[in-house]
Amino acid sequence: MEDAVKNYSADQIQVLEGLAAVRKRPGMYIGSTDVTGLHHLVWEIVDNAIDEAMAGFCNEITVIMHKDGSVSVEDNGRGIPVDKHKKTGKSALETVLTVLHAGGKFGDGGYKVSGGLHGVGVSVVNALSVKIIAEVYRDGNVYSQEYHRGDAVADVKVVGKTDKMGTKITFYPDDKIFDTLEFDFQTIVSRLRQQAYLTKGVTISLFDEKDDKKTMFYFEGGIKSYVEHLNKSKEVLDGVFYVEKEVPEGIVEVSLQYNNSFQEIIYTFANNIHTVDGGMHLTGFKSALTRTINNYARSFELLKEKDDNLLAEDVREGLTAVVSVKLADPQFEGQTKGKLGNAEMRTAVETVFGDAFSQYLEESPSDARAIIGKCLLASRARLAARAARDTVIRKGILEGMTLPGKLADCSSKDPSNSELFVVEGDSAGGSAKQGRNRETQAILPLKGKILNVEQSRLDKILANNEVKNLIIALGVGIGESFDIQRLRYHKVVIMSGLSMGDISISRSRLFIKSLKGNQ
Repeated sequence: MEDAVKNYSADQIQVLEGLAAVRKRPGMYIGSTDVTGLHHLVWEIVDNAIDEAMAGFCNEITVIMHKDGSVSVEDNGRGIPVDKHKKTGKSALETVLTVLHAGGKFGDGGYKVSGGLHGVGVSVVNALSVKIIAEVYRDGNVYSQEYHRGDAVADVKVVGKTDKMGTKITFYPDDKIFDTLEFDFQTIVSRLRQQAYLTKGVTISLFDEKDDKKTMFYFEGGIKSYVEHLNKSKEVLDGVFYVEKEVPEGIVEVSLQYNNSFQEIIYTFANNIHTVDGGMHLTGFKSALTRTINNYARSFELLKEKDDNLLAEDVREGLTAVVSVKLADPQFEGQTKGKLGNAEMRTAVETVFGDAFSQYLEESPSDARAIIGKCLLASRARLAARAARDTVIRKGILEGMTLPGKLADCSSKDPSNSELFVVEGDSAGGSAKQGRNRETQAILPLKGKILNVEQSRLDKILANNEVKNLIIALGVGIGESFDIQRLRYHKVVIMSGLSMGDISISRSRLFIKSLKGNQ
């Protein structure tokens, strides 16, 4: 140990330069090296193409799964610049693919809104690939450059002429990094469909050369079409709500529809990036949804004055919603962009959605009543479930409790010879104890007229201490746990309305009921 301490010096401090850090700790950049991380490589390249589409320079994106295990992503955008970069001395293309935090997402001239903002996307793909072939179509030329595990094999060169514009990246994942190299067609389909919904007017195509499969997506309706797709196999309760508005913070787009299921589906996106962990835009949406529905229900007396407000879980039961925001400087948590942290987007979404949804409910009364009815039903179900849960908990407590402290029990353990006298108040209980037979007679004082159990809910009954003491003393349980065989006294005598100080039990014994034969 001492030698290890002495030998620990500057020589042991490693500095990983360039893309070596990515290959050393890939999980920091793509989340994992399993099948999820493998597909994340595709998402990084597709996201760059989507950024071109959001900037208004691209309307076609093509993804091809090749037979040799590689994947190529092509767009018809502006094409990555190929001229020399002043700072690196390399071409802009090579700079983008080999230098972390290099890209057109930082300044004002590249992208006003983008999903890739850390500038590590395509360079990370390069670092984690055995080979990458980058082709750029611009200025009438086809430019090409090849990379091997992050390093350029040669300089950019012109390999042909073309009339088209755009960029094509073909990558071969590194088997030294990933646990599997098998891409899943359906996983990519789901992601591309999602992106097509989020980017109106863009055609996204997918080809699988190995299994000869292909699909194409194009949606004019945007996330409104997405909500309809998510609900296509469900029985819907209302029309599709949709709002899109540009505010100083960015662009807010929300669509929702209720169905007759019990699950909620809410997808959130920031600059077309699926924020799986939500964030400020989701918080603003949920807050506005709960407040707006409660305000409408109160205004139109669908919620009575004595009723409690609907809870967040009530208004989200059976909800399908998509929340998409676009902003200039999104703050994500981590490179995988799972959560949006921009506080201003909470207010933006809350205001835009809250105002528009309130207007929608007022202008569509039939839809509004269907939505409120669904929420009220969810509220009643929640209250009933809570009462049942509390009942179970209370029954468990009853079964585990010792006999009440006020019970003066008899010494006999034979129920057939034992009697329980229920008396009114502690004073009567004290008098009754003086005249009882301790061997066979038990005394339980209760406080006055305790509760009309025939007109009370079970949860209210079990919340009453006097009733609880009586149940515990008798020992038979209650409800589903009721078992007459566990009765501790075969005779129960109720004594009330008399001065117990003037009479003795031997003269005033009143047999009310034998619980052995009559439940």
